[in-house]
Amino acid sequence: MGDFEPRIVGLFCHYCALAAQDVAGKARVNFPPNIREVQVLCTGRVDVLHILKALEEGADGVLIMGCKIGECYFREGNIQAFKRVDYARKLLEEVGLEGERVQMYEVPGPMGKRFAEIITETTEKIKSLGPSPLRR
Repeated sequence: MGDFEPRIVGLFCHYCALAAQDVAGKARVNFPPNIREVQVLCTGRVDVLHILKALEEGADGVLIMGCKIGECYFREGNIQAFKRVDYARKLLEEVGLEGERVQMYEVPGPMGKRFAEIITETTEKIKSLGPSPLRR
């Protein structure tokens, strides 16, 4: 398992997470390349089915990044997303998978360094869990 490199689907808010990613890139901040990015207008648009489908299709983890609570461009989109993430984690636990395979973070747009830290933390977390049993 030492050579295991996790496949992680990243569902990133267009306004905050992608802005932070851009800041990280311009500052040449390094982070692991394990994330397969999917841009969403708001994390509030992320449904439990999106999370479960990513895992079903072979992702070892799912990372959702959006605006800070109270600063969502769509008012409460990220609050709804946090609720859906909690629900998805409970569903995973019920079927015998680790709920930690799904992570959600708030990241302000100008926080490129924090963006990179989240990517690194998530990659290490998923590495510690090992490959998903659903991986083909």
